[in-house]
Amino acid sequence: MRGKAGLVVGLAVGYVLGTRAGRERYEQIKTQWLKVWNLDPVQEQVGKVKEFAKTSAMALPSTLWDSAVKVTKAASGKETVGQKLDAALKVSKDQADDVGRAAKTTAKAAKDAVEDLVDEATDDAPAPGRGGA
Repeated sequence: MRGKAGLVVGLAVGYVLGTRAGRERYEQIKTQWLKVWNLDPVQEQVGKVKEFAKTSAMALPSTLWDSAVKVTKAASGKETVGQKLDAALKVSKDQADDVGRAAKTTAKAAKDAVEDLVDEATDDAPAPGRGGA
């Protein structure tokens, strides 16, 4: 269903951007889009996505901070300068991988939330021209 919803949204955007029907048709499409956007189920999902984005955005800085602390600890041991540098580089690489995984996880979760929003909107939206909101 997500792929189908993405295709429909993509076709709609392509049509709006590429239409030769002129300003009047654009205004009709825009009006329909605003009707769908302002539906309560859509706005509920928008609220969920905003809350998710806030919580996800909070998780990434903590991962970055933890990584910085680990690198600092690795560089401040009792070893020689070369050993400290090697340890810091190894920890830095590991932590960079952790940050990358956290960023990918956050991005995937955000993408999934948006796809859920699109699915919800397309499932709940009245068909255009059928007497909906």
